[in-house]
Parts: sequence; C-alpha cells; structure tokens
Amino acid sequence: MPLRLPLAIAIALAAPAAWAAEPAPPAGDARLHAIGTAPSADRIEADIRKLVSFGTRHTLSETESDTRGIGAARRWIFEEFQRISRDCGGCLEVKYVSGTISGETRIPDPVEVVSVIAIQRGNADPGRYVIMSGDIDSRVSDVMDFTSDSPGANDNASGVAGTLEAARVLSKHRFPGSIVYAALAGEEQGLFGGKILAEQAQREGWRIEAVLNNDMIGNISGINGVTDNTTARVFAEGTRATETEEEARARRFTGGEVDSPTRNLARYIDRMADLYVPNLDVVMIYRLDRFGRGGHHRPFNDLGYPAVRIMETNEHYDRQHQDLRTEDGVVYGDTIDGVDFDYAAKLTALNAVSLAGMAWAPPPPADVTIEGAVTANTTLKWTRPGAAQAPNLAGYKVHWRLTTEPQWTHSVYVGDVTQHTLENVVIDNYFFGVSAVGTDGSESPVVFPGAAGSFGGYTAASD
Repeated sequence: MPLRLPLAIAIALAAPAAWAAEPAPPAGDARLHAIGTAPSADRIEADIRKLVSFGTRHTLSETESDTRGIGAARRWIFEEFQRISRDCGGCLEVKYVSGTISGETRIPDPVEVVSVIAIQRGNADPGRYVIMSGDIDSRVSDVMDFTSDSPGANDNASGVAGTLEAARVLSKHRFPGSIVYAALAGEEQGLFGGKILAEQAQREGWRIEAVLNNDMIGNISGINGVTDNTTARVFAEGTRATETEEEARARRFTGGEVDSPTRNLARYIDRMADLYVPNLDVVMIYRLDRFGRGGHHRPFNDLGYPAVRIMETNEHYDRQHQDLRTEDGVVYGDTIDGVDFDYAAKLTALNAVSLAGMAWAPPPPADVTIEGAVTANTTLKWTRPGAAQAPNLAGYKVHWRLTTEPQWTHSVYVGDVTQHTLENVVIDNYFFGVSAVGTDGSESPVVFPGAAGSFGGYTAASD
C-alpha cells in the first residue's frame, strides 16, 4: 500500500527542491524599524486639536473665515504641508485639487470641493505613486447641517493628522518612487474629493501602486465594550471593479478571487506591521468597507487602482455623525476626549512603514504569467523594468501558499531573472505570486499571475 502524506508534510518535503541553491536575498532595511516608531503622539494631538478648533469642517460650511469652517481648515492644512516642505528643503509639491459639484443629493447647489495634496517626487521612478489619505470634512446627525459645531476629532481629524505626521517623518528620506499625502474633502457628502483626485490621476497617467485611506484611526474603545489598542483593520475588496467579462472567465479557471492587487496590498501592510510596528497586529477584512458603508478609497477602487481602508478595530457609533448632546446619561459627539493619540501614532506608523517600503522598493513585477498544468513543476514568468525605472532592483522572490491560507507562507529569492520554475510544487495545489526586491532589502507587494492580480500600468521601461 503506498504511503500517503498529509499535505502540510508534503509541502515541507517539496519545499527544499524549490529553493535549493538559490542566491541569497539582500538583507532587510533597518531604516524601516526607525520609521515604525517615529510618529509623534504629541504632534498628532496638536494637529487634531487645531482641526477641531475650526468648529465645523462640513463641506458646505464657511469658506471665507480664517477661524471657522472648511475654508480655514484646508488653508491651515496647505500651510502645514508648506511648513513641512520648508523643513526638507522644498521636497514637497503642495497644491489644491478641486472640482465643482452640484445636482447631488447631498450637494444640490454648486460647491467647489477642494482637497489638499503634497507630492514627494521620487528620484528614479516619479511616475509611480503610493498615496496616504485622510478626510478633511466633518458632520453631525443631519448630513446637510453645515452650521452646527461638528468637531470631527476622530472622524476624521485623526486621519488628516496622521497624514501630516507621516509627511513629517518620511520627508526626511528620499525614495525612488513618489509619495502623495492627501487631505481629501467632500467625503461625507459622497466621496467627491477622492473621486476628483482619482480621475485626475487617471487623466495624468499616474501609475498608482497603492492608496492607503485612513478614516478614523484614533478610537480604541468600541460600542461593543471592547478596548483594544493593539489591532487595526485593513479593508480590501476582492476582484477588481474594472474586471472585464473575458478576465472573469479566465479567473474562474485560474483563481484570483482573493488575490486582487488590493488584497495583496493588504497582505503587504499586514506583513509590515509584523516586522516593523511594535505591538500592532493587522486584521485583514475581505470586504470593500464596513458592511454597506463607504470610504475615500472606493473612488480609486472604482477605477481599478489598489486601495484599502485602514482604521481602528472597534468603532463607537455614539461618537460618529452625532449632534453634540447628552440623552439619558449617554454622551454623543465626536469630541477630542474620544481620541487615543498614542494609538493614532501607531496607525500612522503602519502607514509610514508601508509607504516607505513600497516607495523604496522597485516597482511590482509586470506581466506575470504562470504555467504548469498536468506537470510536477510550476513556472512563473514576468517582465523586468529598465534600469532607469528600477536602478535599485536586486532581483525577485517567488511566493506560494495553500489556497486556504490568508498570507503568503513560502517564498524563494531567485535573483535578477525573469522566470523561475518551482520543481515538484504542483500548480493545482497552491496560489503563486512574484515580488520585486531592492538592493537595500525593500520589497514590493506580491503580484498574482494574470489580469486578476496585476497592479496595472506597469510595463517594461526603456533604459
């Protein structure tokens, strides 16, 4: 009778054949450990308090006052980005991104929705972007009430403060790829700031590798009675919204339902938390957003870009979208006392190490394909960018995992090649992917083969 081994044992026996005699990968990047603890809770607190001081930041609120309303808030954010840029010798390109919205349920009359962005241009591959965002605007119970006080301390001054602090931390470094720090407007009225920026990026041909949308990163005590400052949720949709019928047919036979670029971005963020952010564990949520709800990453997802929502694990709904009041002994309202600044700093660090890791790394491999049906071996192939686009490229890693595993469990560094065969690793039993590795040890997100996993817009660049 033949010996039958459990699949896990079979993996262990097969794995050495897959990586035997392969080159050693570059050592990990020590700079990321410093970034993982660099964000300041005190600076984040000061920024949240400043944003709360504008009374309301409702999209339809006052724009002329210097002390109250959305206009004063966005001008202060613009000036703060400029101050950060001066400290780094002018390394940030600070600008407004705007569009006029009207005829919408929550914006019936013409309103200019104005976001603020700061671009830290890459020194080798400036057309490749990673983006961190937070939302400027706030609201109370009535989404059309633009005059009542609406502090929006956690929702979402915390996200904007985190974005500003990430800019302070990362502007001390230089990267091959570009980083965008975005304070987006119009979120509560219909995700318009994100829509305007995403459409502009598409028109201008930005190669967006990742969007990290931060919406509520400061609360640790949920309405469920749980207090937890050691976890963060990352929401990531499955199949790309722009998938064609032909791509869907191919995916049915090759897989990819849980390996969209957005999902592999979430896995990347989870890995960065484990490696570089002390006492923080990422909870990956396989959903676009919270049940039936939305955030500013969605307009980017709608155009096919990899985009996730990063936020606290336990929400307190009495502190969201509420008039400031006390009823039956229950205090309602999104006020400063509901924000844990150390936790907001920790989630800011998660963003910062993820942005830095991707911006330092070479671009994710393009045109990844796979073959190996009815054979013992699995072969992956990909396209290498030109030296001008990826001057720090050391080589590539090939990854695989059981189809029920949430995270990549096996990998082998294969060097600066454009294909690799995993011997005795059967294509039917695993999911596979490829990542790019820099000479400094930085690494891109993993790319699943085919259209389902492609990060999009990455083609070989000429030298």
